Amino acid sequence: MENIRKQFPILGQYIYVNTPVLGPMYDDLLDWRQERDLDVLIHATEMPKKRGHLLEETRTTISEVFECKQENVALINNFSTGMNFLLEGLSESSKVLVLENDYASVNWPFERREFEMHYAVIDENVEDTIAEIIEKEQINVMAFAIVHWQNGIKIDLEFIKQLKSKYPDLLIIADGTQFMGTQEFNFENSGIDVLGTSGYKWMLGGYGNGFMLFSDFAEQRIVVKSIGDNTASVTIKQEGAIPFAKYFEPGHLSGHSFGSLQFSLNFFQEIGMSAITTQNQVLSEKAMSVFRDMSLLETKVTKRKSHSTIFNIKGDDALFQYLIDNGVMCAKRGNGIRFGFHFYNTIDEITQIAELIEKR
Repeated sequence: MENIRKQFPILGQYIYVNTPVLGPMYDDLLDWRQERDLDVLIHATEMPKKRGHLLEETRTTISEVFECKQENVALINNFSTGMNFLLEGLSESSKVLVLENDYASVNWPFERREFEMHYAVIDENVEDTIAEIIEKEQINVMAFAIVHWQNGIKIDLEFIKQLKSKYPDLLIIADGTQFMGTQEFNFENSGIDVLGTSGYKWMLGGYGNGFMLFSDFAEQRIVVKSIGDNTASVTIKQEGAIPFAKYFEPGHLSGHSFGSLQFSLNFFQEIGMSAITTQNQVLSEKAMSVFRDMSLLETKVTKRKSHSTIFNIKGDDALFQYLIDNGVMCAKRGNGIRFGFHFYNTIDEITQIAELIEKR
């Protein structure tokens, strides 16, 4: 991974563990974006056709990397917008289960509507709690972030598959914004019906892009009301058959933004998603071991069988500022300090962070 690290100038200046806020820019992506800007400057009249091809290429790449039917991939500007489009088409009689203190863009859109709401506490036993509430309350919609934005608790995806198998009529909606790009993922075999994500964090796509993946079952449960000129191509308008996913694309999309996402996903494929998965697992296990031994993690995190690469350690504003002053780019979240380790981080950086904390 050392040669890959050279692609990221910020890694030469800081210990960058702030990917949960924003994935850093890297040299090859910057070159691509500059070349595209120059192309727009010189050949502006040719761009609409090129943009259309680029968007479809992006859709194809997403379907290949995350193993979803291409026609079930919707390109969206960000997760929050896509989520609100989705819920406008969900029956108001739905009985919904979400997680307490989950990401605002997951919970708030439900809470602003007339759904019957139920909540599960996020702790070391969250999967058991989910199963109990679904059985007791006859829940028919469940929504959750795969990785919690604050403490990094990752919902067991094998549990989700089992849940879908037991309750095939349960509509399962997942936010993958703090997950997609961190490991290999097969949507078709996940048990998830709708997965939405923004692309500017772990997928390194920059702002203004994201996507939603749909199971065939999702189309049976949701009647999407959003629509616009971009929903249908000229051919589709003439034939009168609009694919379900295209209702999430009512307006024109930026080739620059989605091309950046595609470029980064191709970059991931060159590295190898299996290699990224392995590296992130190594980083997660090392960080868990170090921060647990330093008594910096919540019990509900240390008691989990597996964890993501996001860690929230005990620390006040003074410690946060101390880390920033010493070149550790991180974030203050809740009552702690959040680190997010990605494939371009190293074991040595985890050790350096621990040593800084111990010195203070």
